[in-house]
Amino acid sequence: MSEEKAWITQAQQGSDEAFTMLVETYQTPVYNLCFRMLGEPESAEDAAQETFLRAYQHLHRYDQKRPFATWLLSIAAHYCIDRLRRRKFSLFSMDAEDEDGNSFELPDPDSPDPEAESVKGQTRERVHSMLQDLNETDRAAIIMRYWYDYSEVEIAESLRLSVSAVKSRLHRARKELAELWQEEEFRMNPERRTHESPAF
Repeated sequence: MSEEKAWITQAQQGSDEAFTMLVETYQTPVYNLCFRMLGEPESAEDAAQETFLRAYQHLHRYDQKRPFATWLLSIAAHYCIDRLRRRKFSLFSMDAEDEDGNSFELPDPDSPDPEAESVKGQTRERVHSMLQDLNETDRAAIIMRYWYDYSEVEIAESLRLSVSAVKSRLHRARKELAELWQEEEFRMNPERRTHESPAF
């Protein structure tokens, strides 16, 4: 039995110390997911705390055949989606006309980048900003796929969707992000030809 499974078993039997070990192990990925979903540090901290509270309350329902990280991050994603829906306002309006199906690659924040750090930082900020323009569920699917490397099956399980719905949402969200990226590129560089691909 792995150390993590031992902690889970002990926590399910009522050990607060074991649950604390799980919190310490997963607090960073849970916070990061909440931050990318909600876009604000304070909201992300609140959401992370609520995620662990809900995990503690429902730990008896956790099936050890399923990865604990997937179960925990799905709780975080659902809580963030609910929070965003309760805000009850439209976050964006789309005017993009690009129908070329240009691909959009999200930069891996952990991979080496040959570009200058300042440029890399600006790119990450722009991508993070554009994520806030996506539908809540699409945003969760994109974050799970490109930041947490979830498979389409794992995303479907986490968000309670069919695999085909996940594929459709990922395709739509990538297209929307590409259009948003091109809109911003055009605003920043009006002389840039609109048919050029996003600079990723």
